[in-house]
Amino acid sequence: MSVKAKYQPVLDLGEKLAITDGNVTEENGVLKVKGQAKTQYEKNLLWDKIKEIGGQNPTDIMANITVADTSVYHRHVVKKGESLSKIAKQYYGDPMKYKQIFSANTNILKNPDLIHPDQVLVIPNL
Repeated sequence: MSVKAKYQPVLDLGEKLAITDGNVTEENGVLKVKGQAKTQYEKNLLWDKIKEIGGQNPTDIMANITVADTSVYHRHVVKKGESLSKIAKQYYGDPMKYKQIFSANTNILKNPDLIHPDQVLVIPNL
């Protein structure tokens, strides 16, 4: 199995996330991946996938992933049935961090219990 085939799920995720300025080369059994994610959250998703396949310190892949917007952790489009605590759990692993999301979005939210589908929320850096 080629190293590119081994890491194909990473490349597929990069495509799904619409990573820009992407470049993939293979040299001497090492896959070199370059690109720009929209947010830190998307960069973390890519690194999580790399580690899932190659372990904590993979030696057969070198990734240079930059972030276009470092002012936020992510921008989330609200889906039906979501709450700020559910969104906080998704991004931070802690539903109680919903207060930080609410505070970052007081320009569009007046009550942390009232969010609506298709609203775009800023998920702040912690």
